[in-house]
Amino acid sequence: MFSTLRVLVQIAFRNLFASRLKTAIVGGIVFFGALLVTVGGSLLGSVTGGMARSITGTLAGDVQVYGASSKDDLAIFGGFGDQNLAQIDSFETLKAVVEKVPNVARVVPMGISGALVTSGNTIDLVLEKLRNAVRKETQGDRSPALLAEIEAQKEHVRQMVQVLEGEQKNLVALVDATKLTQEDRDNAMALARAASPQFWADFDRDPLNALEFLENKIAPQSTDADMLMLRYVGTDLSAFGRSFDRFRIVDGKPVPPGKRGFLFAKYFYEDRIKLRTARRLDKIREALSVKGQTIASDPDLQRMVHENERQTREILLQLDPTSTRNMTKLLRDELGSKETDLGRLLASFFAMDDASFERRYHFFYDRLAPMLELYRIRVGDTLTIKAFTKTGYSRSINLKVYGTFEFQGLEKSPLAGSVNLMDLVSFRDLYGFLTPDNQKEVARIEQAAGERAIDRAHADDELFGGDSKADAAQAPPAPPPMPKEAMPAVSAPLEKLHRDDRAARDYDPAELEKGVVLDAAVVLRDHSKVDQAIRDIGAATKRAGLDVKAVSWQDAAGIIGKLVMTFRLVLYLAFLVIFLVALVIINNALVMATLERVREIGTLRAVGAQKTFVLGMLVVEAATLGGVFGGLGAGVGALVVALLGAQGIPATSDVMNFFFSGPRLYPSLAPATVALAIAIVLVVATLSSFYPAWLAMRVSPREAMASDE
Repeated sequence: MFSTLRVLVQIAFRNLFASRLKTAIVGGIVFFGALLVTVGGSLLGSVTGGMARSITGTLAGDVQVYGASSKDDLAIFGGFGDQNLAQIDSFETLKAVVEKVPNVARVVPMGISGALVTSGNTIDLVLEKLRNAVRKETQGDRSPALLAEIEAQKEHVRQMVQVLEGEQKNLVALVDATKLTQEDRDNAMALARAASPQFWADFDRDPLNALEFLENKIAPQSTDADMLMLRYVGTDLSAFGRSFDRFRIVDGKPVPPGKRGFLFAKYFYEDRIKLRTARRLDKIREALSVKGQTIASDPDLQRMVHENERQTREILLQLDPTSTRNMTKLLRDELGSKETDLGRLLASFFAMDDASFERRYHFFYDRLAPMLELYRIRVGDTLTIKAFTKTGYSRSINLKVYGTFEFQGLEKSPLAGSVNLMDLVSFRDLYGFLTPDNQKEVARIEQAAGERAIDRAHADDELFGGDSKADAAQAPPAPPPMPKEAMPAVSAPLEKLHRDDRAARDYDPAELEKGVVLDAAVVLRDHSKVDQAIRDIGAATKRAGLDVKAVSWQDAAGIIGKLVMTFRLVLYLAFLVIFLVALVIINNALVMATLERVREIGTLRAVGAQKTFVLGMLVVEAATLGGVFGGLGAGVGALVVALLGAQGIPATSDVMNFFFSGPRLYPSLAPATVALAIAIVLVVATLSSFYPAWLAMRVSPREAMASDE
């Protein structure tokens, strides 16, 4: 048998180039197919691996555990944190069970939610500074520095009023007076009063009343405040930083253990908190220097330039009179202009083109930006977050912004940079869970009201009457009256102070593990054994009586994770279509080549060759052709992958940055991919040879030898 096989292989190699048509068609298709499978499979594997690294290295971990009775599926990416997840009552219990599972390295408590946050407008911020300064003056501080600050802030407010009044006049000039609403007229009257000398002459006599007018009537006319859609994860921030090695602090510092605090995602901070004009300049510069675009040819860049030209009010409102004079002088010198109106100077300055952009970009940041607040919320500020609990009640908390963070390699990715972080204790407060602080407040209120616990068996008697003597004998002694200074606050200002005080208080880090969570991220030692870890975690939690389920990072990532499967299906479908077409073409080519060899086949049959020998000869020839050209195609494909791996494929969009797990994708070749490519083309070539071989076996020696005559 082996000798026969050796003869068939020798004949196959001898006839490899006997038919140029067969070799050209079949060999070319096999070569291209092997090349496609090698390169496509390697790219798919690299992209899938990149997405896995992006998802597991940011928020999801390798496995996610959450309540089995949840009405919604967990989706780490996408949505606005409004998933209906069942709570896990004790993270401490869950962690103790899951950490005993082999291959589990860390378990991180988590919870995802969202809130709308008002960033405040420029007038509000200036009025707050003025109010604080006036308050110090009323408390007896008459220092020259404080008085100078008050005058400077007053001048700043007056200049803001002038800017708003100018816009109001432009509105009146553009709109028919009969079409102005009553609100427009009221706003115009308020601005006229705030701009009058009499208003500012009366300011010193009754500053608090004047400030109230400015805050209620003038500040709302400035529309530069945004409602920020803030998506955040509550977690043990120390454990989070240790578990996700791509996490790093960019600005500020980490939230200290035991402190409440907030960390902005750097991408979100730059995109949503930064001065809009500055953010547009950053985007234009990135497009010019990184993506190779030009302002002259790109409509989006032209739109951003025009927006900077028209939308200068955000800058004008920030400037006090001194800064206005300084910026006017700088711009006049830079532009060589005699214009004295700062608004027109700014519009001329921001009318940038490809030739002037780089110089003006640096001029803006070097000379103008120091006079501006580039970020509406600064590191170190207090951020008020107001959210609705699952029961429909609103809760709010003030958190200090300790800094910003990012995940290395994903700095430009909106998917990785859209979720912010807060401490888990504050998350529980906002979500409506009963935290130790809340329990203490409830106890204080019960004590103040003289409340006591009632046994369920005696509830009817307590509510509707009963044996008063027996009740009196069984009732616990009434608590002593609470001192007046210990009574819980009830008025709005005192309640706000109490809330601020609670947010500023330290907490015991042990609270993080003892309380409620919505989900937990599980980081494995061996990241390739996710399926086994899921089975082990499921079995362990079931034995412990925990109503939870474990899912892979791909399932926990929501629609982003499903894209991985979509990519695979699309590529496999493309391979299937290509090889079905190849099967037909190869089959036709082999039929034609076989019919050309009818006389040769007849001669072999005449000298005693059996049908099985002829069948084997043709099949081995097709397999040899597939092996040779398939090996060449796989080799060239491996070379292409190696070259791409050395240079990298740049991510041309923010989404690709996430899929590539960085700014460039460096494909790698897996030996299994090469073997798969060769195996597929061998199978296709071999299957394609059966029909021509069957036709050849049907030809009798006499017919074959007579075909030439």
